Amino acid sequence: MKNKILSHSLILASLIISLLSSCSTQKSANKYAYKGKIDYNLSKADDLMLDSIQRQTFEYFRQEYQPEMGIVKDRAAKDAFASIAATGFGLPTYAVAAERKWMTRDEAVERTLKTLKFFVGSQNNPKRSHKGFYYHFLDWKEGNRVDTWVELSSIDTGILMMGAVFARNYYDKNTPAEKQIREYATKLLSSMDWNVFKMDENSKQPYTISMAWHPEKGVTNWGWHGYTEGLFLYVLAAGTGIDNPIQHYNAWLKDYEWKEPYPGLAHVAFPPLFGHQFSELFIDFRGLADQFLMGKGISYFENSRRATLAQQQYAIQNPKGWKGYDAYTWGFTATDGCGSKCNFGDKKFEGYAGRGATGKDDVVAEDGTIGIYGPICSLPFTPEQSLKTIRNIKSKMGNKLWGKYGFYDAFNETANWVDNDFVGIDQGPTILAIENFRTGMIWKYMMKDPIIQKGLEALHFEYIK
Repeated sequence: MKNKILSHSLILASLIISLLSSCSTQKSANKYAYKGKIDYNLSKADDLMLDSIQRQTFEYFRQEYQPEMGIVKDRAAKDAFASIAATGFGLPTYAVAAERKWMTRDEAVERTLKTLKFFVGSQNNPKRSHKGFYYHFLDWKEGNRVDTWVELSSIDTGILMMGAVFARNYYDKNTPAEKQIREYATKLLSSMDWNVFKMDENSKQPYTISMAWHPEKGVTNWGWHGYTEGLFLYVLAAGTGIDNPIQHYNAWLKDYEWKEPYPGLAHVAFPPLFGHQFSELFIDFRGLADQFLMGKGISYFENSRRATLAQQQYAIQNPKGWKGYDAYTWGFTATDGCGSKCNFGDKKFEGYAGRGATGKDDVVAEDGTIGIYGPICSLPFTPEQSLKTIRNIKSKMGNKLWGKYGFYDAFNETANWVDNDFVGIDQGPTILAIENFRTGMIWKYMMKDPIIQKGLEALHFEYIK
């Protein structure tokens, strides 16, 4: 009898060990892993500062939200229309809000479900979509394409879909509503027909993904090429079934520019900071490189770190002599601007523009304008420099730069100008970057998804050894 009991015990123990082993294998089955939270000892004061920024910025998505369709405004201005990119960035912010108790999980579920339901229901509506992609700007009241100048956008639909990827992994409970979120997200992701944006051998950038399509004139003869914010788009496309993904990706890589603006800061250049940040809001690129960066011996995360530090060096040098630049006053990225009304002497100012500076010989629309979301979104890459910059700008500008949705979009000390508006595609990244820095939450759920895994694998990403 004792032997039988012992035998049964050994069998049970063996089954338990086997089960645990299986679970362990399942957990580590993904080739591309979430690497955990950023290793930085955040002071209590800085944590409180980031919490207040993140919390106040979230009010944008709470209030500039269309309650019937779940779409989000492009900007806070009263007459603004909705943006599918702002809506996409908004989807993970509801989960952040639920985790931080700014709203309940049920409220986050309700908002997310409403948004995804609207886009699923719009799939066969030519006023809103075409073959699984959506028009960049939608009317606030009807949810239709604003006008004929508005494009069917590959990149903005991509951001919307990355929000859907996050949602179907975060909302994992066995409730009817959360099941429906997963079903709607999967339907959206499986409906993308990338042939809409196909660029053949006779195009300006052969085999890249076109930026836009218009029903009135067809595909735009300009593709996502060279290093930009479009990196994630190729991962998403490869993961959702674009034909011959490596051919498209090699076309994207073809125009990469490797520059060393300052000693030790060689990187793939793209002057505006947002190009180094948007893809890394969703994908944990720590240690990851493609064939190009593998040859340089650095990851995309390291590339973004160097790009950020290069901007800081540019601000220190300040070759154009703008007022206010220093080691902790920088952030050259896509923002509003004062425009020509502020011109004086030889000083000329842009309106909304993708501002940037890799070094003094590689600048774009750099006119003294700074967007504080630039250093905020670089927190994961350069914690110390970004925190000092946020504190410094906050102290320097005081209440002039702070409003009902956190920091206004931009300021320019030379022009003595501070913006009076908030831009959705800057508000969303602010929340997501802070959350990745504090907890790694967005990366954690994104890296679980088979689309991200398949996309990175198809494009031959590997970890730097």
